Amino acid sequence: MTFSPETHAAAAEIIARYPAGRSRSALLPLLHLVQAEQNCVTTEGVAFCAERLGLTAAEVGAVATFYTMYKRHPVGEYLVSVCTNLSCALLGGDDVYDRIREQLGVGHDETTPDGQITLEHAECLAACDYAPVLTVNYEFYDQVDADSAQAIVEGLRAGQRPAPTRGGPLCSFAEVSRQLAGFADPRPEGVAGPGVGQPSVAGLLLAEAAGWTAEQAPAGAEAKGS
Repeated sequence: MTFSPETHAAAAEIIARYPAGRSRSALLPLLHLVQAEQNCVTTEGVAFCAERLGLTAAEVGAVATFYTMYKRHPVGEYLVSVCTNLSCALLGGDDVYDRIREQLGVGHDETTPDGQITLEHAECLAACDYAPVLTVNYEFYDQVDADSAQAIVEGLRAGQRPAPTRGGPLCSFAEVSRQLAGFADPRPEGVAGPGVGQPSVAGLLLAEAAGWTAEQAPAGAEAKGS
């Protein structure tokens, strides 16, 4: 498979972001770029990146297989990732995963027959303060349970794009891969949505309510080197 002219132009733009002689630093965004066109990193995608960066296919492949965000077989329009690590598991993450697995009829790293949804259990989604969580194309749905998670997936299957708890509005896997390559979301509403939620600032709010402040330097102490 040959890549589109748009992908060739985008690759050149990505490489131009880096100083001369440092083009290999463009590898990660280039991998996201080829994934945006093929919904995974194929052998052709590895060769495309290697040729443009002066690397071997083995060097590119080693990176592509190290990071879990690079998929080695096609992903559906929506990648549903359910956290099953400790915090989420203790609060019902395994129940969430099991419900979706039964709902879709697929297991870990498998895609529904219509090519719409790929399911995976994730070791950690870095959102323990919102556990249990799942993501769809890396957008967060916080404090879910089996019923609310099922409703999210039902919405996806019905052609809807349920609003994430935080961050921008949902987009396709191909679209988010292009954004991860360093290209802005072209949708006017692409930057909408809430950012940090209350669980993330609970400690700060507690400190403010209690009147706690950072420790002050001892009286008479001078900054080192002054």
